[in-house]
Amino acid sequence: MLSRRTFVGLMGAGALAAKGAGGKFRTYIGTYSRGDSKGIYSFVLDTAAGTLTPEGLAAETENPSFLAIHPTGKYLYAVNEIDKYQGQASGSVTAFKINASNGKLERLNEVAAGGTTTCHVNISRNGKFAVIANYGSGSCAAFALGADGKFGERTAFHQHSGGSSDPGRQKGPHAHSVNFDAQNKHVIVADLGLDHVKVYNFNAATGAMTPNEPAFTKVKSGSGPRHFSFHPSGKYAYVINEMACTVTSFNWNAAKGTLTEIDTVSTLPGAVEKGFSTAEVVAHPNGKFVYGSNRGHNTIAVFQVDAATGKLKPVEHKSTQGAVPRNFAIDPTGQFLIAANQNTDSIVLFRINQTSGALDQVGAPIKAPVPVCVRYLKIG
Repeated sequence: MLSRRTFVGLMGAGALAAKGAGGKFRTYIGTYSRGDSKGIYSFVLDTAAGTLTPEGLAAETENPSFLAIHPTGKYLYAVNEIDKYQGQASGSVTAFKINASNGKLERLNEVAAGGTTTCHVNISRNGKFAVIANYGSGSCAAFALGADGKFGERTAFHQHSGGSSDPGRQKGPHAHSVNFDAQNKHVIVADLGLDHVKVYNFNAATGAMTPNEPAFTKVKSGSGPRHFSFHPSGKYAYVINEMACTVTSFNWNAAKGTLTEIDTVSTLPGAVEKGFSTAEVVAHPNGKFVYGSNRGHNTIAVFQVDAATGKLKPVEHKSTQGAVPRNFAIDPTGQFLIAANQNTDSIVLFRINQTSGALDQVGAPIKAPVPVCVRYLKIG
């Protein structure tokens, strides 16, 4: 249960003022279950009114740091970012059924992830498989999803090996994110420990994953690639590098499954200072902008995209009014961005300028306990 102080803060945060057009989206927040947090929370974003209204705890579960919603909108999947599951060295993943009327989540089943510190999950375009990343042990895996939404058998597993130049962070592999391409033919895995952006061929019928040829693209040593986003055109892709505080732009060849570096730009207005790192990268649905989160600097870096080249041009660095912004997400209408401030228990709503990409904060930060991940589900 939320503390009274946190609950009152949540209830008092729902009257944000803005103008716009669009629909309503249930907004699920994945968290670390410590302090006041018990699991997954839900809010309702009204893009016409520009309001974000809390609904409370949707499901109690341990460290549901990252979430994914099934294409049907009926199910939600959460990683449990832990190192021990049922006595074995493993994280886990949990499947939930979504109650369409109130947003509550009914636990369906959970399975061992096959690796430690499970940190990311995504669902195939056809809704038949989930792919996960295990940061601690440096592996990725795929699982079948039943018609009832439950996790089924594991259909793929790949243990990464090796390291890179930083002796403190890169002694071994650290798979940090998994993403499907638009054709549902490839899975991209950013591995912070190896400085590799790996590409796997994906069989959408069986859930098998096999290394592409070439199997990876290497970024500059010591960069630490973390999260990844395709440009909506399908021509470009972007990886945010946690340790170097940079974003690397790529040309994407969908037929061959290859990434070719275009350039790399800083996410900061100045030098990388002690305690600075990045977390999330997202391309805007209109293809004109790319956003990245800076932890320590506590900002969202805003870039404009050159449509002809895919290169990024800095626009601004917008304060998130809190500490350690992790994941953030742009709503499906492209009007709003919600950022999660992990260390100050708040989420922040921004309106996106559709011409420049700049962010305009809407209202005060809203209480949310230890928020990490933001995901949307259309409800009206």
